[in-house]
Amino acid sequence: MIFWQTFLDSIKLPNKRALFRLNRIGMDIVVIYLAILLFFVSIPSLIEQVSNPSGLGANMSLFFLMIYFFIFYYLPLLVIVFSFLSLIAYLGTGLTKLMKRKLRFAILWKMSAFATTVPFAIYTLFALFFPINDLYLWVSLLYTVILLIKMISIYPKRRTRPKQ
Repeated sequence: MIFWQTFLDSIKLPNKRALFRLNRIGMDIVVIYLAILLFFVSIPSLIEQVSNPSGLGANMSLFFLMIYFFIFYYLPLLVIVFSFLSLIAYLGTGLTKLMKRKLRFAILWKMSAFATTVPFAIYTLFALFFPINDLYLWVSLLYTVILLIKMISIYPKRRTRPKQ
């Protein structure tokens, strides 16, 4: 239930109420949510690999093909996406300083993870029916960064303490 509500709130971003509701979610739920989301993103590739086996997977049984897919596709996908989210969140820390907002890396990482929901969902739907161009990755990255900037701007500016 929490994952479904998280998905719905992620689609509503940069809505202020959805943003603050998502920031109350623990990091463990965020990581599991992202792993589930990436599982759905990898389904079109899994279907393609099962229906058109070629290369090393051509002579494997379905069980070993699933293990092969998990080890050589899904796990590297998780590592790559988590690395890019960390890079985006790191860039977000610089943006928060420029915009004079008080946000930590962990919050920026969560916001970046939730910002990827829409591009991942669109990719999953279209990849089931059409081949996806690599340009989509750059558009998704740009969307995530722009959405992160909008979400950062929702937070209030830092209060400056008067010097005594």
